[in-house]
Amino acid sequence: MSEPFAEGARFTSGPTAEDLPEDLSTLVQYVACGDRRAFELVYEQVSGPVYGTILRVVRDPAQAEEVAQETLVQVWREASRFDPLRGSPMAWVLTLAHRRAVDRVRSAQAGAEREQRAYHLEREHDHVVEEVETRLDRERVRRCLGGLTELQRRSLTLAYYSGYTYPQVAGLLDVPLGTIKTRMRDALIRMRDCLGVDR
Repeated sequence: MSEPFAEGARFTSGPTAEDLPEDLSTLVQYVACGDRRAFELVYEQVSGPVYGTILRVVRDPAQAEEVAQETLVQVWREASRFDPLRGSPMAWVLTLAHRRAVDRVRSAQAGAEREQRAYHLEREHDHVVEEVETRLDRERVRRCLGGLTELQRRSLTLAYYSGYTYPQVAGLLDVPLGTIKTRMRDALIRMRDCLGVDR
């Protein structure tokens, strides 16, 4: 059976639009037999309520239009499944519309949740990488400090980790200021070379 919205689709032979009943239940039975003119009449009667039902669920007019078209195609395809003993044709069509709208919302929510999870995983990954890099940097600094003389190491530690000035370091270590400056210069050169820092 060709789709009712397909370009160039042919109308089936049958009663003219004037001969068709206006009763929706009977029209759906005609649609079940592939009558496109009957489907046009069904479309006219249900398209507004279908769109309204869907819009209340999805809230987005563009998406509501898409879902409404999908619903009406489903009506065309599944008209033979309509059972008048189980309810009115309008109730059946609107149930299809509501289900499709809910499916669209759930699908959108699932997509948003997947994106959120991916974002958090990426942030977590970046944090772990940063932690590892920080720890590796600390280890390298510790290893390079271990290659200095005792005076160089203590001078650097006091100046760069404790914030003392060169004269203060000289006073704390009871070493002439000139010696401290020389040891500090040599220590910084060795640290730079050990850490592979560009000159």
